[in-house]
Amino acid sequence: MWELTKQFRFEAAHTLKGTTFGEASEEIHGHSFRAEVTVRGTPDPATGMVVDLGLLQRAIEEVRLTLDHKFLNKIEALGTPTLENLSRFVWERLQHIGKLTRVSIHRDSCNESCTYYGPQG
Repeated sequence: MWELTKQFRFEAAHTLKGTTFGEASEEIHGHSFRAEVTVRGTPDPATGMVVDLGLLQRAIEEVRLTLDHKFLNKIEALGTPTLENLSRFVWERLQHIGKLTRVSIHRDSCNESCTYYGPQG
């Protein structure tokens, strides 16, 4: 069994109401985000790959363009723009590429990250 991880970055702004950070999080502010997408599987005997990296890159680029330099509060399918919802949002848009095992969203400047392992049940 192999795991293949690809990263991408995006810059985005948001506001968050009702946190213990108070006004600081309620004002519009931005972050540099780093996402990691991990696919698990056995390499295809014909290609030697778990997933075609070109197809993975194309799918990731579509998601990145949806998020990059955007005001996240305006992305209706995202919901409240938290790390938790961002990781789920990315998962939902990439789950077709193969056996996704996790999507992590990092805010390195804040030393924070969240990992989504997919729907449970």
